[in-house]
Amino acid sequence: MSAPALLFERGERPGVKNVMGGVMYGRMLADVVPEFWKTAPMERVVTDERLWLTTADSVVTAGHKHLPHSVEPPNAFTVLRVPFDGWFAAQAEAAGALLIPGTTVEDVIREGGRVVGVRTGREEGELRAPLVVIADGANSFLVQKAGLGRPLEPNEMALVVKEIIALPGAAIEDRFTLDPGMGATIEVYGAVTRGMAGYGFIYTNRESLSVGIGALISQFMETRITPWDLLEGFKAHPMVAPLLRGGVVREYLAHAIPEGGLRAMPRLFDDGVLVVGDAAMMVNNLHREGSNMAMAAGRMAGETAIQAKRAGDWSARSLSRYRELLEASFVLQDLRKYQRLPDLVEGRPDLLHLYPELLSEAIHEMLTVDGAGKREKQRRILRRLLARRPWWRLLRDAYEGWRAMR
Repeated sequence: MSAPALLFERGERPGVKNVMGGVMYGRMLADVVPEFWKTAPMERVVTDERLWLTTADSVVTAGHKHLPHSVEPPNAFTVLRVPFDGWFAAQAEAAGALLIPGTTVEDVIREGGRVVGVRTGREEGELRAPLVVIADGANSFLVQKAGLGRPLEPNEMALVVKEIIALPGAAIEDRFTLDPGMGATIEVYGAVTRGMAGYGFIYTNRESLSVGIGALISQFMETRITPWDLLEGFKAHPMVAPLLRGGVVREYLAHAIPEGGLRAMPRLFDDGVLVVGDAAMMVNNLHREGSNMAMAAGRMAGETAIQAKRAGDWSARSLSRYRELLEASFVLQDLRKYQRLPDLVEGRPDLLHLYPELLSEAIHEMLTVDGAGKREKQRRILRRLLARRPWWRLLRDAYEGWRAMR
């Protein structure tokens, strides 16, 4: 009989140490747990996704709302990590994994130049294995211990703070114009981050809201703005506050998010070891994707392990199949597409604030009926635009944005 896969969990139970914004994607989860929607503790199925560009006292909105799809799985849904992770870990146990909670893996064991196991914080806590899959999150110490990557710089990490704000389900549905059981997400850019590169979010749960905001750690250090102050300012924004009115804060959480992208990615495999998820820098913040990349990478790591076991070969050459699978998937394709974006966001945070202001002013001008003709209004808008941004800088901004996302 084969030895089981061991799943180490730092918390006393799954989910208590894990933090995320709160949106999961169905396709990647269904690839791991078919028909998960029949039993998973989902909060709301997302049918309304909104983007806000804020100034100090206004918001320009865009979004997409649709009827619930009749074909499963749902594209996106909100979750709370403690109930969801408990359910998810139970699926792994049902498949034969052995969950070991309350245990921190402190180091890898190397012999003959290869990883052969892990060392935990428990007494007599060394365990040997032909394969170690590193999934210890952002700024992975195990990646560094295994010699696969370096410590991340402050400009390669974001710090996100979040509150769970209790609110009756009926109030949520009324304020967000939702049908029962349906959910909304709002990504908020612009003035709310006070000149830093980052964004805020509001996600609907059954009887609560997930409300958070974050920015690069390097810019928190430069500005001396505290994450708590940034969150309080976000909640007080005149367009945000009415959505939260009467809510009661139940939890306060904080988490580091990898922002370095492909350029800061460690080596993903070596003799006896693979790296997945945040530890592998698999986050696409522009599209709010991280958990889906982690699940996809985890599945591919599992497929690689099965092949290696059949061949009886746990060498880097055998495990390179993992990288091949990632290259053929959306995971590395998307990270490669946006590999220049971190440099643009860090170096030009003003773009996230100037253009929302210019867009808000232009729309306000066109919607204000004051007796001026529309051609005159267009001329006013152009004069204001060029007074704030010379034409050559507009062209440069457009080029840099295109280059970062092409």
